[in-house]
Amino acid sequence: MAEFSFRQRIVLAVVPRVVALILRVLGSTLRYEDVFPAGARDPIPGDAYPGPTVYAFWHRSLLACAHRFRKKDIAILISQSFDGELIARTVELLGFKAVRGSSSRGGASGLRAMSEAYTAGHRCAFTADGPRGPSMVAKAGPAQLAKLVEAPWVGAFYALPVRAWELKTWDRFLIPKPFSKVYVSFPEHVPANAADLQAGIQAALDEAVVMAENARRLASDHVARP
Repeated sequence: MAEFSFRQRIVLAVVPRVVALILRVLGSTLRYEDVFPAGARDPIPGDAYPGPTVYAFWHRSLLACAHRFRKKDIAILISQSFDGELIARTVELLGFKAVRGSSSRGGASGLRAMSEAYTAGHRCAFTADGPRGPSMVAKAGPAQLAKLVEAPWVGAFYALPVRAWELKTWDRFLIPKPFSKVYVSFPEHVPANAADLQAGIQAALDEAVVMAENARRLASDHVARP
């Protein structure tokens, strides 16, 4: 663990508690609706599968996912920087498991840490395009982990608020507005033995976005009808 200055220690003692409280209050106002592929015979939300599992999602939907997947001990890879420490302490207060390691420079430490979390029986979730993008372009992490731990499949999901503030960040980060509905889409899992697993994960993530956007559009059209 890195040594932090006195000011940083104060920030670490206060900010995660405040942010976690705000997220709990905001999350309690949101209305979630799960979306599944057309014709799915037995749709099951991704968090219903017991660990260990491997999932991928887009960085911009991170906040929209926080309340939906809280208190499920889901392992999330977070950097070892000061900002990462802030995030780690916050997500742990929400019931996630913060796995510390680097996803850059080859991501060896992050991959090793996530494989240990998988072996311990956790659901492991990657922001596939994080932490710096490019937006909605899947990196190799989820595929690498699935192959390393011999997972049977990789899942994908996406959370889309009907009403949200969209930040002018690299990922167009979404902050759900209070009392918004949030569509959470779960496409079919990608078999880990796919010929091109990373391409399969990219396709599943793209499909998740389309599913959620279609659900939002259909709901909007229904409301607009006379």
